[in-house]
Amino acid sequence: MSDIKMVDITFHIDKETDDATRAKVESDLRQVDGVVSVHMPEDERHLVVVEYNADTTTSSDLLATVQGAAGHAEMIGL
Repeated sequence: MSDIKMVDITFHIDKETDDATRAKVESDLRQVDGVVSVHMPEDERHLVVVEYNADTTTSSDLLATVQGAAGHAEMIGL
């Protein structure tokens, strides 16, 4: 049995992102194989925190997913 490599990463999106786009970001991320959780705090609308299995997907793939849904995103923390 091998250990699962769980990683948290934080993305920054525009704080003015509307609710529909935020919902799309969350939905698209949840469809990525290896994503365990997505947290988008209502009081920090510019942040997206994702927990994922690093053996299954990469931070670059997740960034591309967020950028595809929100139009703009940056990785700000691992």
